[in-house]
Amino acid sequence: MFLGITATVTNWDVEGTTCSLILEDNPLVDFVELPDTCQGLYYCNILSGVVRGALEMVSMKTEVTWLRDMLRGDDAFELQLKLLKQVPEEYPYKDDE
Repeated sequence: MFLGITATVTNWDVEGTTCSLILEDNPLVDFVELPDTCQGLYYCNILSGVVRGALEMVSMKTEVTWLRDMLRGDDAFELQLKLLKQVPEEYPYKDDE
């Protein structure tokens, strides 16, 4: 939302722990072309870190990987999110003290 990127959530698995985010627009790649020597580079990898960090802030340990990248010749930008575990919240103090 803050980056101006909209996404569609699809491809849920049976357990409900894995899904895909398909990015409809990605302003980070405007005017970017990867040379042939850098085709192994995930140019927008910062987005996977942003998503993983945001989910950690709400107590979800996740693994975020790129499935498709338009800079590498695919037809869309797609991130796969996999929930590893739900971390219980810890409070540094007790309410009755």
